[in-house]
Amino acid sequence: MTDGPSYGFDTLQVHAGARPDPATGARQVPIYQTTAYVFRDADHAAALFNLQEVGYIYSRLTNPTVAALQERIATLEGGVGAVCCSSGHAAQIMALFPLMAPGRNVVASTRLYGGTVTQFAQTIKRFGWSATFVDFDDLDAVKAAINDDTRAVFCEAIANPGGYITDLDAISAIANDAGLPLIVDNTTATPYLCRPIEHGATLVVHSTTKYMTGNGTVTGGCVVDSGNFDWSASDKFPSLSVPEPAYHGLKFHETFGPLAYTFHGIAIGLRDLGMTMNPQAAHYTLMGIETLSLRMQKHVENAQTVATWLETHDAVDYVTYAGLPSSPYADRVSRICPKGAGGLFTIALKGGYDACVKFVDSLEIFSHVANLGDTRSLVIHSASTTHRQLTEEQQIAAGAGPNIVRISIGIEDAKDLIADLQQALDQVLAS
Repeated sequence: MTDGPSYGFDTLQVHAGARPDPATGARQVPIYQTTAYVFRDADHAAALFNLQEVGYIYSRLTNPTVAALQERIATLEGGVGAVCCSSGHAAQIMALFPLMAPGRNVVASTRLYGGTVTQFAQTIKRFGWSATFVDFDDLDAVKAAINDDTRAVFCEAIANPGGYITDLDAISAIANDAGLPLIVDNTTATPYLCRPIEHGATLVVHSTTKYMTGNGTVTGGCVVDSGNFDWSASDKFPSLSVPEPAYHGLKFHETFGPLAYTFHGIAIGLRDLGMTMNPQAAHYTLMGIETLSLRMQKHVENAQTVATWLETHDAVDYVTYAGLPSSPYADRVSRICPKGAGGLFTIALKGGYDACVKFVDSLEIFSHVANLGDTRSLVIHSASTTHRQLTEEQQIAAGAGPNIVRISIGIEDAKDLIADLQQALDQVLAS
């Protein structure tokens, strides 16, 4: 099919990137389980390796199944291209790799997944990079954190774990004024609920492990390029604007224009970092995306129902779901996430840490796992697990304090979820 503005989201999530297999006529995207591809002749091989022709060389770089997924995600996000990789964490490094250098920094929101906070606060130091964490509700603080060494601004559209919605319009304006790319992690919202590029994002990253696949079977990540950033406007991004020695002085931005970042992600990022998505994982995610809108509608409907009920329970101090009228982020839903506030939020229990542990251990339908975005409802006590490596101050700043439980609402019957929560909270009150 020809992708275009005439096609709706529900159509594109099924058809974008998928074409009948030319060899067999297979309608579903085949799993191309191969490491390498036969060249037509020596000239064809040379052209591929010299980036003069687009095609398949080796599956660390490109694979037809993965390429179909890349096209589908880029289309749904409104980007010009995408690069898929092995996990959401890999996608974050891939996103920063062309932008950063020793001594450079990224300004990041304090409201991030705990693993991302650790990656940015600790691991990237080994590359000579650093991160400055700021409350992105404080716009003046965000502006003040940007300096001459800043090369990117990073946030989550709907923040994990609390479900906080970032004012992407305001943050993108700050990044744009500073001549910097805004990178938005859209994992929790998905392009069905939020399209960050329409709010000024330069790059969008995903852990496709979560809602995009939706069934908890494979890990994966993706970096989507808006194609809107002028990488040659300053000397801040030499990887994209100056001659690349590995390709005989080719300048990525000059040569590939809006697709410069995407081509760099494949030709340099995947070539050298090797964070490759395997074709079977791409196949599972392609199948998952076919029902993305249907699942997200149910996630949102259930989350609204369950969060509203939880807010009235005696054991619950507060609920962070942005879809609630009581949320300080309620006014951002219609503007940033017009189809709903997602399926992820946290609850604070009055009994603190011990009550959280008792609650998690008492649930029956909810699965206690370190994941989110599954069709199944999931729960975790972040302070003792995903955010355990952070200080209590960092946990609280990230919305994952000791009294907090993260809840990922699935697509089960809402009344069954409420009944399970009820019996678990009753046990908390009785203990």
